[in-house]
Amino acid sequence: MAPTPRQLAHEQTMADILRIAHRQLGTEGSAGLSLRAIARELGLVSSAIYRYVPSRDELLTLLIAESYNSFGDAVQAAESRCKRDDFGRRWLALGRAVRRWAVANPAEWALLYGSPVPGYHAPPERTTEAGSRVPLLLLTLLADADLKPSADDPPMTAALHRELERLRPGLPGELPPEVLGRGLLAFSSLCGLVSLELFGQFTNTVTQFAGHLDHQLARLGELMGLPEPY
Repeated sequence: MAPTPRQLAHEQTMADILRIAHRQLGTEGSAGLSLRAIARELGLVSSAIYRYVPSRDELLTLLIAESYNSFGDAVQAAESRCKRDDFGRRWLALGRAVRRWAVANPAEWALLYGSPVPGYHAPPERTTEAGSRVPLLLLTLLADADLKPSADDPPMTAALHRELERLRPGLPGELPPEVLGRGLLAFSSLCGLVSLELFGQFTNTVTQFAGHLDHQLARLGELMGLPEPY
């Protein structure tokens, strides 16, 4: 059934609200999001916008879910263009795409991976699936590469081993806890490198950001046990 004019108008207004909210993120930051300001820009009375978005927290949740999916789409598109058996190339493409999206969307990156918004807690039932897309791409890569525990893996406490073991049923393939630990280290390191760049923490040190990232991706790929790109 085709959407009614009323439904189309509602969808367009929601799209406009999110478009303006993304712009506010870039100029005011997440703490400066204002439904009243969005209403003014859309020519709505203040009370009318709450029929679309009932609260600032709801607006934040919508922005987070949309940003995670935009992020996931971009990284997945880049990674999917690689040959499936070129595991090193897939990791390099994934890492480069993470940085590329973050540089193009710094306000959204800060919303996803920066400081938490005071007083706001993202509802996991609405954000976890979207937020897991990129980490799961990496874990799928590691499962495809069929990596095994190694003598080079540092000792792991029994409690941590049990914790990582409990995660396995919901993860791709049969990732041993040691390999899962390598993946978690690589992803957190990647996010840290990108955040340090975007938040200006490399002042007076690194200026060749793309080259630096490639260098560190190669090191992280080696640490995970991935072959070099061919």
